[in-house]
Amino acid sequence: MIRGGKSFVSSPPAFSNDAKKLLVCTGNTVSIFSTTTGLQVLELEGHTALVTSITVVPASTPATRILCNCWTTSLDGTIKYWDFSMPELMKTISIQLPIYSMVIPSLLAQQSETNEQPSDIYAYISVKDAKNEANKQKKELSGKILKCNLSKSRLVRGVILSESKKPENISISSTGKYFGIHEKRKLRIWEVPTKDNKNINHRKLRLSHTKDVTCVAFHPTDRIVAAGDVTGRILIWRGFGDRTFVGDNGRFLKNDDDEENPGVRGDGDADSCTTWHWHSTEVKVLFFSSDGAYLYSGGKEGVLVVWQLDTGKKKFLPRIGTPLVNFTTSPDPSLSSISCADNRIHILKMPSMEILKSISGIKLPSSIPETLKGSSQDFVFDHTSGLVAVRTENYCIQFYSLFDDREISEVQVCERNHQPSDDVMTILNKVALSYDGCMMGTVETRMSEEGIGGFVTLKFWERGPHNNDFTLSTVIYEPHRDAGVSAIAFHPNGSMAVSASYGGDFKVWVRNGNGEDKLRCRWGCHAVGSYRKKAMTAAAFSGDGSVLAVAAETVITLWDPEKNILVAVIGSALESIVNLSFIGDSKFLASASASRVGSNPQLSVWSMSKLSLSWSYKLHIEGIACSEKDSLLAVLVVLPESTSKTHNTTGNGAILLFNAEDPVPIASWFVTKAKGGGVAFIQRSSRELVAYVNGDHEYAIFNPNSQEEEETYERKFKDAMEQGTGHHIGGYASMYGELPELKMRRKAIEASVAESVMGVSERPWETIFSGPSHSLPPLIKLCSAFLESLMEKRSGMVE
Repeated sequence: MIRGGKSFVSSPPAFSNDAKKLLVCTGNTVSIFSTTTGLQVLELEGHTALVTSITVVPASTPATRILCNCWTTSLDGTIKYWDFSMPELMKTISIQLPIYSMVIPSLLAQQSETNEQPSDIYAYISVKDAKNEANKQKKELSGKILKCNLSKSRLVRGVILSESKKPENISISSTGKYFGIHEKRKLRIWEVPTKDNKNINHRKLRLSHTKDVTCVAFHPTDRIVAAGDVTGRILIWRGFGDRTFVGDNGRFLKNDDDEENPGVRGDGDADSCTTWHWHSTEVKVLFFSSDGAYLYSGGKEGVLVVWQLDTGKKKFLPRIGTPLVNFTTSPDPSLSSISCADNRIHILKMPSMEILKSISGIKLPSSIPETLKGSSQDFVFDHTSGLVAVRTENYCIQFYSLFDDREISEVQVCERNHQPSDDVMTILNKVALSYDGCMMGTVETRMSEEGIGGFVTLKFWERGPHNNDFTLSTVIYEPHRDAGVSAIAFHPNGSMAVSASYGGDFKVWVRNGNGEDKLRCRWGCHAVGSYRKKAMTAAAFSGDGSVLAVAAETVITLWDPEKNILVAVIGSALESIVNLSFIGDSKFLASASASRVGSNPQLSVWSMSKLSLSWSYKLHIEGIACSEKDSLLAVLVVLPESTSKTHNTTGNGAILLFNAEDPVPIASWFVTKAKGGGVAFIQRSSRELVAYVNGDHEYAIFNPNSQEEEETYERKFKDAMEQGTGHHIGGYASMYGELPELKMRRKAIEASVAESVMGVSERPWETIFSGPSHSLPPLIKLCSAFLESLMEKRSGMVE
């Protein structure tokens, strides 16, 4: 079994001491990448929930840079200590509360050269108190900052530094002297004692702002703290803590003279507050350079801004093409990393900010306007090579290998700069691949402004000779006049395609020109068809390409694609059909109707020989996959909440595997995050495997016919697909429940009787027939056992 598609940017990464490795939180594991090649080299497995933070133990001397130890936290409520060179788990500390963030100040503080006995190592963790969370009506605070003794593997009793409505991320200075959190419009900053112990008092201060704060950064040497807010402003407080941390025994001495503290609101303990403004939306990234001379900021614009701290002058690293999430420095001043919202991490060369290497995960789901959600798709599968083509925010198609869990290539569909605003005017809403993956069709829609300027573009692409890049072959503007495109499908030979529209027609396109000269190959319209002026909502070719099926709202029309002749009409469904697929050798056709609030969704299988309905279910279908070799049909179903509670499963969906001739499923699996997901049959080594991609683009690949692999899959990939009952559910039981285990009970009785017969007994025949007649095994089995029991067995030799 194969799993992948985890987010690389859910939490900040961390560099190793020699800066040759980058540790990345990837779901329940920590993936270790080489900063030179960008390839994964190791993985830390042990957590059972999302990993939330990584803290690499820094090297105290140049000779100790080869040491590879780190601390990790997770929502499973544990802190783990690793040697990631092996890799090997060294220690586990159970907190029994979900941990969202952790800092260890003593690891960052400069170590003294004295011979004193090293003190305990303390960490400050941000947790979620489940007890308070359960009492929301009482408005109790669920987020807490606690203190943990890592050396003794326990929490420090009675120490709660802060309480908030939700767990907050903890920021810490590079020297480990200060750490803080932001909650709405306030900053809370604590000073770490020089000699930290369990009973020491933690001094803190508060700084206020007029807008909600989104991120915090501490200066590496001076008492300067910077914060970004939701409006794109950056505030810099200089000299914070002069009264709280440096004053008379830490007592807060209020100064009523506001003129001496320009820009500081209320009774904030800071000398001054300066405001910079360049970003148009909220600031997500804020970090000081190692020497403290520059401040880095970034946000939704996809631009990294470098501010000179003394003068406020700035320079930019533009055209990153996606919102920024995290910025991480390394022990090597010439290397840094920046995490982007499209699930990509760039390794930067400092201070020129040149991108040296990129570590790309599968692109995360992108936003779609409400008006286009019903006609858009996030991804399609390349069945022969195990690739998935994912639509991205920056108008690209990412080709991602499901078997290798890495990006193969990226195709820029339309040249558009990244738009930070929510008013996106151009949407890449359709993509289709031929069966061999050599041809691709895309549809991009430009939204109209006040009813003016909207149009649709259909593009055909051809794969290059290196098998990893696509070149644009044909551009067709307004393929169906002013109507939107509802579906694209390719002929099995790849030289013909069909596009259907909501305007009431479909068009058959053919590829003209010499196949060897791709510059002269163009796509042209071969035929146009319609049926009673109904909207054409789905389309599919049969396995041999002789039949074209086009859904006209609730009915299915069958056409001869070469002659453009209507052959037959079958139907009808309860709702508009949005998905069509021929099964196996095309003896059956599967259809799925739209599922909306208050609608009647339906899965139907039609017999092509009888031109009638074979069987159907009222199910909310999210995806359909049909085997090319066998008559197998796999459907992804979104389950209602009542069904999930009845089966006691965390999954909100299921994959049902059918033989097209039989309405009873062969097998079923409960899955998570089914909404927005998809399922497909993909080939590998002459075998057909089932690939499932959920709504967050996490995926799992498994062999539906192998029980051993199913057990491995259940154990290792529980978060991507979850067995509802812990064992394979098949046939009748998956739909109607388990039958009484009569056969198993009979076998148990037979085994127990046989065991009593063959056991050592002086008079076995007296008990062999005891018991009710309906509980005894057949007489044939008893007879041989009875005769053997009468035979005398000699244990020694007769002389």
